[in-house]
Amino acid sequence: MSAGPVESALRSRRDAGGKCLVTYITGGLGDDWLETVRAVAAAGADAIEIGVPFSDPVMDGPTIQAANDLALAAGATPSSILQALRGADVGVPLAVMTYYNIAFRMGLERFAESLMAADVTGCILPDLPLEESGPWLEAAESAGVETILLAAPTAPEGRLPEICARSKGFVYGVGLLGVTGVRSELASSAIEIATRLKLVTDLPVLVGVGVGTPEQAVEASRYGDGVVVGSAVVQLMVNGAGPEGVAKLVASFRTALDAR
Repeated sequence: MSAGPVESALRSRRDAGGKCLVTYITGGLGDDWLETVRAVAAAGADAIEIGVPFSDPVMDGPTIQAANDLALAAGATPSSILQALRGADVGVPLAVMTYYNIAFRMGLERFAESLMAADVTGCILPDLPLEESGPWLEAAESAGVETILLAAPTAPEGRLPEICARSKGFVYGVGLLGVTGVRSELASSAIEIATRLKLVTDLPVLVGVGVGTPEQAVEASRYGDGVVVGSAVVQLMVNGAGPEGVAKLVASFRTALDAR
């Protein structure tokens, strides 16, 4: 399988000497969430993760859990989110981030095909163990979906090449142990996982979890190819900042990464 849209966009940024910026937005959060996606794309995100709310998001901290709860209470479903994205043409590649139960219940082939039908080419399933990922990876590859795998700071040396070999789009270096959320400073584990991954793969290496400010993004991107920013963006959505407010924050990350 040749490079898909997510990988191509990130490689293009990297090959031009830049650093990649991927942002996370909770699907179904507020009536204007799709406008927020478009605004964030225009503000300089290279790709966007759409969080599909799940009732037990084991990787997510209080901010994204609160966003999940609000979206679910408003009636958001995987189908409604994908339907809204179908034909939306936001201008950058999209990936969904959700949990394996949703893919499993829909049926792996149907889920993969429904992503592609909604113009979503990437997928992150953080609770799917590498050892059990075979059936999903087969369904995803058959449909053309780029499965983005996560690498934890605690991963032993021999495991990182296996993760990178099966990942598409980019490799998601988890910046710290624990759930998502904004931290006061970048964890040393973020630097460590980015450095280790760069030694074993040519795929774009992005660091997420614990990257909450433009300064932290610049620091993390020195060791990898860019960052994933989630909780800082979602907190503004929860606060009702609207598409313009969220885009302003994303633009500050883009400006900092470009000026590093």
